[in-house]
Amino acid sequence: MGVPAFFRWLSRKYASIIVHCVEEKGKECNGVRIPVDTTKPNPNEVEFDNLYLDMNGIIHPCTHPEDKAAPKNEDEMMVAIFEYIDRLFNIVRPRRVLYMAIDGVAPRAKMNQQRSRRFRASKEGVELVDEKNRIREEILARGGYLPPEEIKERFDSNCITPGTEFMDNLAKCLRYYVADRVSNDPGWRNVTVFLSDASVPGEGEHKIMDYIRRQRAQPNHDPNTHHCLCGADADLIMLGLATHEPNFTIIREEFKPNKPRPCALCGQIGHEIKDCQGTAREKQGEHDEFADSMPVSEQEFIFIRLCVLREYLARELTMASLPFPFDFERSIDDWVFMCFFVGNDFLPHLPSLEIREGAIDRLVNIYKDVVHKTGGYLTENGFVNLERVELIMQAVGVAEDNIFKKRKEDDEGFKRRMKEKRKRMKIEQRGPAYMTTGQFAPQALGRRDRPEAVQNARHQAYDMRMQSREQHNKSSAGPSDSTDSKGLKRKADDSDSEPEPEDNVRLWEEGWKQRYYKTKFDVDVTDEDFRRKVVKSYVEGLCWVLRYYYQGCASWKWYFPFHYAPFASDFKDIKGMFTEFEKGTKPFKPLEQLMGVFPAASGNFLPPTWRSLMSSPDSSIIDFYPDDFAIDLNGKKYAWQGVALLPFVDERRLRAALADVYPDLTPEEVKRNSLGSDVLFLGKSHPLFDFIQELYRTESLEGTEIPAELCHGIQGTLNLDDDPILPDKPVTSPIPMLRDISQNSAIGVKFKDPHYADDFVFKAVLLSGAKMPNKVLKPGDWERGNREPWRPQLGFNPNRQQAHLDQSGFRALGHNMNRNQHGRGQYSNAPPPGNYQQGNYRQHSGGQQSYQHSRQNSLLGAPPPFQQPQFPRQQQHQYGSGGHGWDRAQQSQQSAYQQNVNRGRGGAGQGSYQQRFDNRRDDWHDRRDNRGQQHQ
Repeated sequence: MGVPAFFRWLSRKYASIIVHCVEEKGKECNGVRIPVDTTKPNPNEVEFDNLYLDMNGIIHPCTHPEDKAAPKNEDEMMVAIFEYIDRLFNIVRPRRVLYMAIDGVAPRAKMNQQRSRRFRASKEGVELVDEKNRIREEILARGGYLPPEEIKERFDSNCITPGTEFMDNLAKCLRYYVADRVSNDPGWRNVTVFLSDASVPGEGEHKIMDYIRRQRAQPNHDPNTHHCLCGADADLIMLGLATHEPNFTIIREEFKPNKPRPCALCGQIGHEIKDCQGTAREKQGEHDEFADSMPVSEQEFIFIRLCVLREYLARELTMASLPFPFDFERSIDDWVFMCFFVGNDFLPHLPSLEIREGAIDRLVNIYKDVVHKTGGYLTENGFVNLERVELIMQAVGVAEDNIFKKRKEDDEGFKRRMKEKRKRMKIEQRGPAYMTTGQFAPQALGRRDRPEAVQNARHQAYDMRMQSREQHNKSSAGPSDSTDSKGLKRKADDSDSEPEPEDNVRLWEEGWKQRYYKTKFDVDVTDEDFRRKVVKSYVEGLCWVLRYYYQGCASWKWYFPFHYAPFASDFKDIKGMFTEFEKGTKPFKPLEQLMGVFPAASGNFLPPTWRSLMSSPDSSIIDFYPDDFAIDLNGKKYAWQGVALLPFVDERRLRAALADVYPDLTPEEVKRNSLGSDVLFLGKSHPLFDFIQELYRTESLEGTEIPAELCHGIQGTLNLDDDPILPDKPVTSPIPMLRDISQNSAIGVKFKDPHYADDFVFKAVLLSGAKMPNKVLKPGDWERGNREPWRPQLGFNPNRQQAHLDQSGFRALGHNMNRNQHGRGQYSNAPPPGNYQQGNYRQHSGGQQSYQHSRQNSLLGAPPPFQQPQFPRQQQHQYGSGGHGWDRAQQSQQSAYQQNVNRGRGGAGQGSYQQRFDNRRDDWHDRRDNRGQQHQ
């Protein structure tokens, strides 16, 4: 879902929901790769039942990655997708179900966003080519170096849309991939695999949610199933909460900002194309043997534990003294609903609600304040109570004026801080005007060697003063900061500052509502009928989105017909604005959707006569495909944040134009334009295998219900596949670089989810028998009870044994980190060694406690305790006759403790620091001489 910064906000506020994935890697022995055995227990100390893959989040980074070289052809793309799925399967290791869902034809409400994205992608691609050509000419004209331009066809990511040949080929490749893994990988053999390709209508994540909803409404569903959903979209978090399943986890790539990307012109890392200077690339290795091996760290994954998020929300949403019984599950539904106001894929967010400004927190606080007035919850099972929602909106509307003014103040403060930061960075880059040299030169912190004694300090200080005065005179005689090298006056603003986009609305000034409606809608604010029309459409949108999340698609043809949202203060008398959606609507066909979302530049994915409707001047729908279009930044800074002002597609005009070109479709194109169904795969060892094989043997033509006891309680209808994968029959590889499956043990069959009546309502409740997972967060009353110290849970296992360092580990850590030095040198606060063995320091039997006690006494000026040295006689021959090691050790100890010697003379007799040190020195010499004689 299009909620910028939602996951960043969520992970910062509720930090304990994140757990880093533990991934076991395959091994290699004698050049043979040994894959991971996924039948073994999960190294993350949790066992998942079902794994769901939102495949579009996998397809895009595998086909056109941003941080590494792109695949050379379509075959390499498919292999990259296979490897990505393998990694996820290895991490999660599902025991019951693997569900792969590719985006099919989307509802009309989503198609508007898809259309905007694809038109933007096409426009940005053309602009990038023009910019590359312009910069290339400039660099070559001034004698710069650039590698020869590769002549290769640019991959158009718009082909990742239902109805294209690419998506049809992807479905075939995935069928082969599943058959291969079920036949050859032990971890797959008892797993039920579902493949919902692009021919099945619906967005991938919503096809998954529809499957979960329909299964959990069956009497044989296991209420303690542990679900794991893979995807990077923010709406997956809301969708997971909407299921009300107690064990729901999301896995996604860990986002690492500021990852280096190669320049699109010269291919080097460290700069963008606009900053390319055309310098020759440095040799990678002695013979440039590492030129093509760009270092890329493998992407890591994280788990998002929704059970922990539920704990956080329980603390935040629980309210006392309500005029109605508190229901935590209902309050979660209300929280999900309020998140829609800050942005989603179907509606523009309200102008006064920005997630970066704490909009969700503001909505939650208002919700808790006015819930006593509402008399109940905002939603129930995906249906909205508009009368109660109006109270929330009016409370937001009261604060709108202050919100806009504070936004302007924060923006000005941010610009001021950035300007000051740029100035500081410039000063730091120039460095200090004068730096001392010689014996007064700056020294690196933590140096092991001791500084040399200062000699002839007065003469050195005189030289420093003279050099500083000379430098000052030079800077005083030079041009002032306000002029450049040519003596021209510089601008008052920082030269690095970027031009600010013009904002004609100025929400922070009086009259903002009048300017907003005039600028964005070209109507006067006094036109009450138009404003109510916009609000009515937005209210319908809120009802449609919530229904979509909890019950499925309520209407395939509804969409929000404006580019901008109304203000919260405009939500007045909305109770009767919505009644019900039109019944019986059908989705577009795949090629029809392509005509609705593609720009003319991507027309090559369409049949020739259909393509001509996009570009021919005589086309009746040519106005749907503008060559260029405006992008309204709408108060933002970057173009990708703005609003693409594209005309909305009129469905009736589009269908009328396509009626004339439908007869031109080839049989292959007709097949791609038809709607398909899900396919179920499993292996010979699965309990359901014999049942499905019998269906093929009897050539059953009717749908057959799955016996729930044979498939972990899963229910649905099975139909024979038109082009089935059958056991003991070879499967041809669609990818030349991969082998055929000669010994296939997989079987595939069409699958359809359980059917329910149109007016059936899926209950948004915890199921009977569901066991809540153990609490992870620290209880609020922990300190008040007489308990042991709280130990946070670091992963899925609350009883995980935590690693710890022993005494030697702490000593090594303290030695290398150089802590608590206080400027006295490397060893000034350490006690003299109590023992030596083979020339190395060894801690005496007193252990860490005695060591810390010695450090404390040394800091306080008291003489540290000494232990009688013990040297095993059987090792005396190892020290050699010369005894140089002992001499060095003695000299090092004596010089390192000179400060302590000088300030430790207060003791007398045997208690004197100096006397005891001298006694030790004499003893060391005696022992050295004895060992030397014995060795001889």
